[in-house]
Amino acid sequence: MDPLVRIAALRKSFGTLEVLGGIDLEVARGECLSIIGPSGSGKTTLLRCVNYLERPTSGEVRIDGKLIGRAEGERGRYLSDREMAASRAEIGFVFQRFNLFPHLSAIDNVALAPRRVRGLALAEARDLSAQMLRKVGLGHKLSEYPDRLSGGQQQRVAIARVLAMQPKLILFDEPTSALDPELVGEVLAVMRTLAEEGRTMMIVTHEVRFAGDVSDRVIFMDHGRIVEEGSPDTLLRRPSQERTRTFLKKILEKSE
Repeated sequence: MDPLVRIAALRKSFGTLEVLGGIDLEVARGECLSIIGPSGSGKTTLLRCVNYLERPTSGEVRIDGKLIGRAEGERGRYLSDREMAASRAEIGFVFQRFNLFPHLSAIDNVALAPRRVRGLALAEARDLSAQMLRKVGLGHKLSEYPDRLSGGQQQRVAIARVLAMQPKLILFDEPTSALDPELVGEVLAVMRTLAEEGRTMMIVTHEVRFAGDVSDRVIFMDHGRIVEEGSPDTLLRRPSQERTRTFLKKILEKSE
């Protein structure tokens, strides 16, 4: 079976600063891939290039065989905003910050994209929204507004919003980094359930132990390149590269 995600020779520069130095990566359908590495290693930029929130300098990204960001066979033509929105509908993105609309209740935050992008009727979108909120443990918070929710609850609303679009791929960018330590577990529990369901996920995380528990594969990035990749047991416990060993030692010492 072809990989769901195929990234080839992906480069991204901001001016003279090269942030991604030629990434080749494939993600299988149903695979949970965790991406770890120090700050500034290009992890977030990689995710943002996957759904074209950042336009790659060169290289290409394909989701389910479809070229993202550019028209097939027309290398000079980038997709219009409408075309790009349709393309992004297949890719869910959970950000560090929750990005909820403060004037909308939880159920209406989740229902908005299915209505505007998928064209669902209001009643159908709200029914779907309620289902997704119950799935993340917030069935009792449907009518609450973001300022009445904890950080962990807001992030779970953000995950429900992604799930309501029924994406082929879900990208997580440090989804627990903005949370108080006592709220991290409730978000990780939802992500663990999604992994067990066989969702295709790419997770940028500093939660190394969590990555080891839920991932099918882990990659370690540094200076815009993939230094090492492998199963969680191999990469996290028996890394082959000295740079990986140094990074993991520092991370694990901080968490003790």
